[in-house]
Amino acid sequence: QVQLVESGGGLVQPGGSLRLSCAASGNILTINTMGWYRQSPGSQRELVAILARDRTTTYGDSVKGRFTISRLDAKNTMYLQMNSLKPEDTAVYYCMASTVSRQYWGQGTQVTVSS
Repeated sequence: QVQLVESGGGLVQPGGSLRLSCAASGNILTINTMGWYRQSPGSQRELVAILARDRTTTYGDSVKGRFTISRLDAKNTMYLQMNSLKPEDTAVYYCMASTVSRQYWGQGTQVTVSS
């Protein structure tokens, strides 16, 4: 079992920045891939960024060049640095971790971009 806890969401003005954190605990050695997804009301959950075990990254088209995913193994924590935020980035952001057998999800953290 893997447990994930997100933090760092909040209200920010357009053009501002936020950093989300995802703390992993439990059987973390079984994790292959970690990532961030987001979901806004009335929309499907969409990929934001993925970080594979070999440190390769994949970003959703809408966040390329603005968001950066990273992981600090010493703290068992993954981060999402979000810059140049836009109102359309408003959503609940979910942390995800996958093993060979299943995916795990955090509870989500709200990010609201508004003036």
